[in-house]
Amino acid sequence: MTSSTAGPRLSARARGTAPFYALEFGRQAAALEAQGHKVVKLSIGEPDFGAPAAVREAMREAMDGRPLPYTAALGLPELREAIAGFYAERHGVEVDPARVAVTAGASAALVLAAAALVDPGDEVLIADPSYPCNRQIMESFGARVRLVPTSPETRFQLDAATVRAHWSADTRGVMVATPANPTGTSVPTEELAALCALAAERGGWRLVDEIYLDLADRDADGRPPRSALALDPGAVVVNSFSKYFGMTGWRLGWCVLPEELVPAVDRLAQNYFLCASAPAQLAALACFTPAALAECEERRAEFARRRALVLDGLAGIGLPVPVPPDGAFYVYFDVSGTGLSSWEFCERALREAHVALTPGLDFGRVSAGTHVRLSYAASSAELAEGIERLGRFTAALRA
Repeated sequence: MTSSTAGPRLSARARGTAPFYALEFGRQAAALEAQGHKVVKLSIGEPDFGAPAAVREAMREAMDGRPLPYTAALGLPELREAIAGFYAERHGVEVDPARVAVTAGASAALVLAAAALVDPGDEVLIADPSYPCNRQIMESFGARVRLVPTSPETRFQLDAATVRAHWSADTRGVMVATPANPTGTSVPTEELAALCALAAERGGWRLVDEIYLDLADRDADGRPPRSALALDPGAVVVNSFSKYFGMTGWRLGWCVLPEELVPAVDRLAQNYFLCASAPAQLAALACFTPAALAECEERRAEFARRRALVLDGLAGIGLPVPVPPDGAFYVYFDVSGTGLSSWEFCERALREAHVALTPGLDFGRVSAGTHVRLSYAASSAELAEGIERLGRFTAALRA
C-alpha cells in the first residue's frame, strides 16, 4: 500500500484567483520592519483614526457580559432603521429599513449581491482600473467580467457612452464604484444617472459601491454628494462602516436592495453568514449619534488636508497625477517618466526608500504598468516623510 503526501486538489477558482498585491507589499513592509527598518506604509486603505469615541464606548458596554446571540440574518432592526435614517438625513433619500441588509463588511454585501444576481456565463461590466476584489467576487460566481478601459478624460470611470459601446447580448449588469479605489475619483452625478438609466433600459442590474461616498467633497453649497439611490431606486447600493467611520477591523457593512431582492438575499445570508457580528452591530448604533458624526466630519476635513499635502508633494518631485481625487483617500500617479514599470517602482521604493505603495497591476490592465496607488489614510507626518523619501528616490533614479 502506498501513501501520498500530495495535498488536496485545488479548485479552478482557487488556482485562478490572483493575489492582492497591496497586501503582498504590506507583508514585505512588515518583514523590513522586523529587521529594524522604519517603513512608511502608504499601501493599505486603512484610516489611522479608528472608530469614533462613542462607538468604542458602546462596544465596551456591549461586552459587559450580556448574552450576545445571533441577530436576524439581515441585521438588528434598530441598526437597519438607523442606516435608513442616515440616508434620509444625510442624502435626502427615503429608504425602507426592510430594504437594508447589514453584512459582515462590504465584502459580504458584495458576495450576497453577486450570489443573488449572477449566473455562470453572465457578462458583467467593470471599469479598468478598479478594486480587484470586486471582479474576483463576481468571477467566483461564474461571471465573465469584462474590464472596460477608462482614461483620464472619463476620470478613470465608466460613463454612459462607454457602457453603451461595450454592452453585449451577454451583458447582465454593470458594477460601478464611486468614489473609486484606486483613483479616488467619483462619477459625476448626471453621468451616473445616465449610466444607470442605460443599464436599466437594457434589463441589466446596477451594483453601485459607495463605501467612500461620505468622504467625498461637498458641492459649492456644502451639500454632500448624492447617493445612487436618489438617481436609481432600483440599484443595489453597497456601503461600509470601514472608511467614513474608521471601523476597518470591525467587519461591518450594509447594502440597500430593491424590494424584490430582499427575500433572496435574506435566504442567502442565512446560509452563508448567519449574521454579522452582534457586538459590532450594537456598537455601530452609536455611529449615528451627533457626537460620532461630528467626529467623522472632522476626519473628512483632515483627509482633504492630507490630499493637498500629497498632491503638492508629488507635483514637487515630478510624479504626475492625471486626475486629482475628489472622494476616496487614494492618489493614482504616473511613474512612466521614471523609466520603471509600476511593479519595479514599488519594489525599489520599498527596498531602497522603505516606502510601501501599490502597483497598478492590482487594479486592471490599461494603466497597470504605468501607475501606482498611494493611500493618504496615513498621518500627515507619515505622508510628509513618505513624500520626502520618494523625492530622494526619484532624484537618484534621474541622476
